[in-house]
Amino acid sequence: MVTLGVSVYPDIRPLDEIKDYLRLAASHGYRRVFTSMFSVEGTPGEVLAYFRDLDAAAHEVGMQVALDVNPECLARLGATPADLSVFDGIGADILRMDGAYGDDDNYEMLCNPYGIKIEYNASSLAPDAIERLVGRGVDKERILACHNFYPQRYTGFRWDKFQEVNARLAPLGIRVGAFVSSQVPGTHGVWDATCGLPTVERLRDYPADLQARLMVATGNVTDILFGNAYASEDELVAVAEAVAPLAYEPRREKAREVLRQFEGFLSLPKGGDAVPKRVRVEPLFDLSDVEREILFDFYPHVDAGDSSEWIWRTRIERLVFADETIAPRRHVGAAFERGDVVIVNDNYKHYAGEVQVVLRPIVDDGTRNLVARVDAEEMDLFDVIDDGDAVVFLPVCR
Repeated sequence: MVTLGVSVYPDIRPLDEIKDYLRLAASHGYRRVFTSMFSVEGTPGEVLAYFRDLDAAAHEVGMQVALDVNPECLARLGATPADLSVFDGIGADILRMDGAYGDDDNYEMLCNPYGIKIEYNASSLAPDAIERLVGRGVDKERILACHNFYPQRYTGFRWDKFQEVNARLAPLGIRVGAFVSSQVPGTHGVWDATCGLPTVERLRDYPADLQARLMVATGNVTDILFGNAYASEDELVAVAEAVAPLAYEPRREKAREVLRQFEGFLSLPKGGDAVPKRVRVEPLFDLSDVEREILFDFYPHVDAGDSSEWIWRTRIERLVFADETIAPRRHVGAAFERGDVVIVNDNYKHYAGEVQVVLRPIVDDGTRNLVARVDAEEMDLFDVIDDGDAVVFLPVCR
C-alpha cells in the first residue's frame, strides 16, 4: 500500500493555516507530514514547543510527522544518538536524518526505546550504509528511506540514478519515499522555492499525479509526498486516485473465463491490494460503445511479453469481445505515430478488439481504428510497464 504525505513549512506559514491544510490532506487519505525542524528559529524550548503543537495537530487527523533534522540540530536541542527523549517528549513519530552519523550511532538511534522511526536520506546516504544497518538485525519497521527534494531547477536527481538506488533499497524490505511537485502557482517551500520541490528533475513540471504514477510504476517506491505547499485539493485527489489499489473484477462473464486462462503466465492482480499502472489517454473521434468499453471499462490490459519494438499490445480483449462488431474507421494520414492508441477492427477479425499503443510509427493498413492518443510525458510510463503488468487507461483530465 502506498502512503501519501504532504510537506509544511512552519517558518513560512502560520500554524493555523498549516492545520487547515493537514485536515484537508487527511480527508483524502494522506497519512504523512514532512517538516523541517532545523529551519525554525528560536530557543530550544520554543522550537520544541512549536513542534509539540504541530505533532499534536497531525495526530488529531491521523497523520504521522517526519521531522527533518541533522546532527547539528540534535545537538542544539540537547539530543544525542543515545538519548532521543526530547523528541519523545513532543510526540515525534519519525526523525528524518538530512545528514547521518556513522554506523554505530545510526544503529543506536534505531534502537531507541520510544519506537521513533529513523528515516535516512536516500539521495545522499549510500544504499550499502542502510544495508549494513539491516544486516545488524534492526527491526525493519524502524528504518525508512526518503529522497531529497530540490528547489533549484536543473539540480534534481537523475531518473536512472533514482531507479538504481531504489532497486537496491526496496529488496531490503524498508519503505522508500520520494517527493512530487504541486503545479499550483505561488507555492512555497524551503530556501525561497519557486520552481516546485521534486525529487527527480525530469519530473519537475509534470502533473503531480503523473509524477506519482511514474514513481509507483517502478515498483520500488512506497511513499509519495508533495514537496511544496500547498497542493490544491484537485491535486491531492488526483494523486490519491493514481496510487489507489484496484481489484480486478471483470464485468462480463466471458472476461472472467478468458482471464482464468491467462492466470498461469500473466501476473494478473487479485484482491484489493494491487496497484495497476495507470496511463492517461485523450479519446479521439466519437468512439463506439464497444470501443469505449474496451478502452476504459475493461481491466486489466496486459502485454503478454512478446510484443515487437513497434507496439505495446494487449490481446486478451480480442477473446473477450470476439462477438462484438468493431466497424473500420480510417483516419487522416498514412501512418500511426508514437503515442497513438488503436483498436484492431473487423478488417482483421481474428485480432479485432486488441488494444495497441504505437511505440514507433506504423503503416495504417486499414485494420486498426485510431481511438486515443497518449502525450509524450505519459509515454514515459511505457519505460516502466513490464511484461504481465496490469494496465488501466484513464481519460485525460481537462
